[in-house]
Amino acid sequence: MNFFELIGLGLRNYVNFSGRATRPEYWCWIVPVVIINVILGIVDQTLNPGAQMGTLSWVTMLVFFASIPPTLSVSIRRLHDIDHDGFWLLLWFTVVGGVVVIYWACQQGTAGPNRFGEPRAR
Repeated sequence: MNFFELIGLGLRNYVNFSGRATRPEYWCWIVPVVIINVILGIVDQTLNPGAQMGTLSWVTMLVFFASIPPTLSVSIRRLHDIDHDGFWLLLWFTVVGGVVVIYWACQQGTAGPNRFGEPRAR
């Protein structure tokens, strides 16, 4: 699958928290979402310094909140691919836990079926 097909897959599985997500599926969703949110945040702060709310602030908030469900979904399915329960995503709320989740996201998925289903065809 190419980059745009993987982005489409992330959008089609917007709130699908079951099954598995491959590494490319995960990273081709996470990286653009982070880049877009960071760029919008920087531009927003440049145009509206401090606590001012401008038009772009509302767009930035809308994009951020709209990206939460698919990001959670692909993250949980990525954990499923390495045979971890989605609740492990709560590690993000600790300092060290975020590093652990990133490490797991870089791991190859379990070969063959696991308790979360069959691996996705590549």
